[in-house]
Amino acid sequence: MGTPVVHFEIAVKNGAKGREFYSKLFDWEIKVDEKMGYGSVDAGEGGIGGGIMQTEEGQFPPYVTFYVEVDDIQTYLDKAEAHGGKTTFPPTEIPGVGWIGMFLDPDGSRIGLWKKP
Repeated sequence: MGTPVVHFEIAVKNGAKGREFYSKLFDWEIKVDEKMGYGSVDAGEGGIGGGIMQTEEGQFPPYVTFYVEVDDIQTYLDKAEAHGGKTTFPPTEIPGVGWIGMFLDPDGSRIGLWKKP
């Protein structure tokens, strides 16, 4: 079996409006960490948990992505680049949570990588 998809993320222009939209649309329970500006979406039975965040002006455009759990983020970023991808977010620690990284595939789709602490 390959590496599993473990998380999804939706980046929106207005965090509060985006969270309200998805909460009403899908009846999602979203817990907001105001300090981080991140809304965690409960996985529910059989689902994959995720998050809704606000993009910062000029940082990156709104996007939808999923995260794949890997054992070494840099190795997979290098592998993605070797196959025509482009690193957009280097390995970065989220203190007490884990590590993330991101790349664009050859068609420009944004994919996230996740590593447990």
